[in-house]
Amino acid sequence: MRAGLPSSTPRPAGELEELERVWRTPKGWRIFTAVNNTKVGLLYIGTALLFFVLAGVLGLLIRLQLAVPENGMFSAAAYNQIFTMHGTVMMFLFAIPVVEAIAVYLLPGMLGARDLPFPRLSAYAFWAYAIGGIGFFCSLFVGLAPDGGWFMYPPLTGKTYSPGLNADFWLLGIGFIEISAIAGAIELIVGILFTRAPGMSLSKMPVYAWSMLVVAVMIVFAFPAVIAGTALLEMERAFDWPFFIAERGGDPVLWQHLFWFFGHPEVYIIFLPAAGMVSTMIPTIARTPLAGRRAVIVALVGVGFFSFALWAHHMFTAGLGVLEMSFVSAASMAVAVPTAIQVFAWIATLWRGKVALNGPALFLLGFMFIFVLGGLTGVMVAVVPFDWQVHDTYFVVAHFHYVLIGGMVFPVFAAMYYWLPLVNGHAMSERLARWIFGLMFGGFNLAFFPMHITGLLGMPRRVYTYAPGLGWDGLNMLSTIGAFVFAAGVLLFAADAWRTLRRKQREHGNPWQASTLEWLPSDCYAVRSIPQIDSQEPIWDRPSLPQEVEEGAHWLPGSATGLRETIVTSPVSATPRYLLVLPADSWWPFLSAVGTAGFFLLLTIQQTALAWAFGALAIVALLAWLWGQDRPPPRQTAQVADDVSLPVGASGPASHNWWATVIMLVVDASVFAAFAFAYIHVSMRLEICPPPGAALPEARWPLLSLALMAASSTMVWLARRHPLTEGRPQRGLRWLLAGALLCMAGAFAADTYSLWSLAGLAPTASAWGAAIAAMNSYQGLHLLLLAFIGPWIVARSLAHKLTPGSRAALDCGALIWHYTSIQGAAAIAVIYLMPKLMG
Repeated sequence: MRAGLPSSTPRPAGELEELERVWRTPKGWRIFTAVNNTKVGLLYIGTALLFFVLAGVLGLLIRLQLAVPENGMFSAAAYNQIFTMHGTVMMFLFAIPVVEAIAVYLLPGMLGARDLPFPRLSAYAFWAYAIGGIGFFCSLFVGLAPDGGWFMYPPLTGKTYSPGLNADFWLLGIGFIEISAIAGAIELIVGILFTRAPGMSLSKMPVYAWSMLVVAVMIVFAFPAVIAGTALLEMERAFDWPFFIAERGGDPVLWQHLFWFFGHPEVYIIFLPAAGMVSTMIPTIARTPLAGRRAVIVALVGVGFFSFALWAHHMFTAGLGVLEMSFVSAASMAVAVPTAIQVFAWIATLWRGKVALNGPALFLLGFMFIFVLGGLTGVMVAVVPFDWQVHDTYFVVAHFHYVLIGGMVFPVFAAMYYWLPLVNGHAMSERLARWIFGLMFGGFNLAFFPMHITGLLGMPRRVYTYAPGLGWDGLNMLSTIGAFVFAAGVLLFAADAWRTLRRKQREHGNPWQASTLEWLPSDCYAVRSIPQIDSQEPIWDRPSLPQEVEEGAHWLPGSATGLRETIVTSPVSATPRYLLVLPADSWWPFLSAVGTAGFFLLLTIQQTALAWAFGALAIVALLAWLWGQDRPPPRQTAQVADDVSLPVGASGPASHNWWATVIMLVVDASVFAAFAFAYIHVSMRLEICPPPGAALPEARWPLLSLALMAASSTMVWLARRHPLTEGRPQRGLRWLLAGALLCMAGAFAADTYSLWSLAGLAPTASAWGAAIAAMNSYQGLHLLLLAFIGPWIVARSLAHKLTPGSRAALDCGALIWHYTSIQGAAAIAVIYLMPKLMG
């Protein structure tokens, strides 16, 4: 192929059979080893929908309890567990995972790639989520489910008022589920930016891919706050470090800041993927390109940007200043503008097109009606005086269900109708779709619209019963009836989906006559050849494209190296850069996920010895996984088209591994920033900083630490530039790494000794001391990580596996090393400068 034109060279015999052999996916019990995006994506989607059903059952139990006044169906304690688990499972185990799951399944096909760049990372993220999530849900059956609400506000969730293990299940369980979500976000960012089909520049990229790119970036910056918050609260519960205990200098409002800095962007993390799916489905249903496509993409970015200014939207009654509340109120209204741009673009597309009322169209129309109504009530609660009146009432419950169910669940059901033919070639029943939509749409509005009125009549949230005669009785009964009608629609959908999926596999074709690449002919290897893209609507503008791709007339028509492969392209223009060899199916991601989930769950129930055994399993599996990953390429170059050869693999900043590490370190820095914010927050609450009885060491100690960290990074810088040519000894590199590790350990020892011994830092005495100890402990965690990375690189050197073609361990390890030095310096600056600024 030259200049984007299909190849005219006849394809060799057996090329297709070779692709099938290389990409053949496991069946039966070997499904645990699968890493292909289609297998992992379907498992991911199925598990997320299972949690949707389980959380929905809990929601029905809530509605049964509230159907009539003074109902004794559940005790207050049991109701609190059910209520907490309903919200937690819906938000953390369904809403976020399902949007990542659909992306894992759809994006490679939509981008024209064979797979995402880290398929084993996707497999690990799924299994950690599935195993950990099921274990977390089962806590409900033994009376250990969290009962402090899905938001887990202290002091209610502190040790004083929640002395059991219930809160610990939430804190440790949700913590690693968030880590799984971040792993998925890293996969999506690198995949979207680096594995698009040649020619698919950012301006030609599907709107859904844009939405997932924005969402993945939002996850990178939003989720670390809740990870830091859960770590602080667990440290308070486990070690009595009083971050949120007001009597000892802590502040419960600190939790709200950290939680809602994650929680409000999370609403848009859930909505934006749904908006991307809507922007993909509506042009197909209307048979016309999306109106205002560029404006819609800008609006996606705008919503992502504004969402980080809204966290105090949930804190108008928490005693914030007038200026802060005014700013957040204005931002809460401003976010409606880019959202409205998307809604108007969808309406304009439907208006100028010719729409058939099929299953996807019904759910999309229902989505727009419900979501717009939820958006209007969102603007209402953004008005501070009105929010003071309805805060913590059922008006807010109605508002966020209209936003979340209308804004995410209805588009997801539309997406399942639309994309289900990709699974086995069969569409769901159109006749049943009308019944299903009618039950779900009618039941939803019957269930949640009356809650606006009960809220205005004063019914508070989170109550397990209420007295008769308050005007709430009939409205609550209507809500309960509506919830069961909605559930009947979901049950009918599940029955029809089961019937459809049991039908015999066939070619999916392009039943909706869509323009996007996921409808190209595909098999276990995705597309036969990776297409050259020349427009925003590739299949509409080039009707012969499916046939050309199936005939192998485009890029990489076979397996150039005899292994799984895809093409890495440049982030902006999608120019081919190198051939990426992808890993095959493996047990290691599954075993590592089992170890990770087991470690956190067993640690929660205080089975420490067994927990560390599972932790060791996770580490061993991870090391085995990484040892086999960083290998020299099977050849230097490979032919990917007529007269076009590309390098096989890359190193340093040209490598996808390098950029994934950079993104991981951004997450790391965001977690540290949350710890630093906690220290600044508790410092600003003090009348005198440091507080009486506390002090900081002399300046020579932090200066010594800084000098040792600088020396450590210098040695790593020199080690990375050490020649790796074959036959040349690497003893100098090993000694440099050993010296670097010793210097970093010395820096940490100087910090720890000076803070804890010389200055007498007492984390249990005050929140100020606890905040310093938290940052010091986080730096210690990084030292422990370097204690693995340094010997790991040395071991690869001794095994002659550190070569110019397999140096990812050295390049990525050096990034982590330099970041640890920067973080240590930042911690010293924050700790020592804050008291001077407060003085």
